[in-house]
Amino acid sequence: MTTRSTSPSSDAKFNVCRFLRLPQLCSTCVAFSLVADMGNPRGAIGNWSMSFWCVCFTITFIIAIIECCRHLSHFLFFWYNISVTYACYAALICLSASIIYSITYVQFVPYGPFRDRAIAATAFSCIASVLYVIEVAGMWAWYELKEIFFYKHTLRALLKVLETFMAGVIFAFLSNTSLYLHQPALEWCVAVYSICFILAAVVLLLDLAEWEYMLSGPFSIFQLVITLLSILLYVSALVLWPLYQFYGELSGHPQRSSDGDCRDELTYDMCTWDQRLAVAVLTAINLLVYVADLVYWACQVFL
Repeated sequence: MTTRSTSPSSDAKFNVCRFLRLPQLCSTCVAFSLVADMGNPRGAIGNWSMSFWCVCFTITFIIAIIECCRHLSHFLFFWYNISVTYACYAALICLSASIIYSITYVQFVPYGPFRDRAIAATAFSCIASVLYVIEVAGMWAWYELKEIFFYKHTLRALLKVLETFMAGVIFAFLSNTSLYLHQPALEWCVAVYSICFILAAVVLLLDLAEWEYMLSGPFSIFQLVITLLSILLYVSALVLWPLYQFYGELSGHPQRSSDGDCRDELTYDMCTWDQRLAVAVLTAINLLVYVADLVYWACQVFL
């Protein structure tokens, strides 16, 4: 498939900046401001969510300034690939923050002003996620209308975004090093997540730079081999992580009640057992994403 390096018209860029950037900035700003205003009671989970909303606000602000100043030509990579890639990540980040914050914190906060602020922050985070999705969908529709090929509006691009994002969330839970240190099997799992993330990130950057069109055939085979390798690695992690985390005979914790940190009440951090379970579930989900990616590239190479 050929590609044409083209970009939306100036009016289209202005409309995106005017009708989406400002609501995105406002929703993310309100979300982290509400949580920041809670002070110490926001806990580690609140700090985690607030940091992601703050990052989304900052990057969106930078993109808005660049778009308004028309300085797109100063960037090496194709600007619209980058901006829409960011919108995909921002939508997933805000959605994940909304889900995790509401499940692990909001539902346990006693009724009062702190609970109202936490609910409002979650609502604005959901609004931000929707706004970023609208941006991606709007750009997708624009390019389809103009019959222009756009890398970020392909299945393989969305799969790569999902693979790297899921790995990023796994790393967030693995920040608690007590989950795996001094256990070789679990340290291997961490190595698997790191290797697969690096490979997926490299492929994503090569795609953003449009290297596929320089080495069309070899690049497809390269993608197929990398994806197959990642699947094999993830299968090993999917077996070892639950086995050593939840199997009693291997010093695991089969029941949530066996973890003294886990209580069905307000806590300011996610308990260790829940972190173990989250990593196991995310590993399984990401493995499915890699399998879908493998099917895609197998079709591209052999059909």
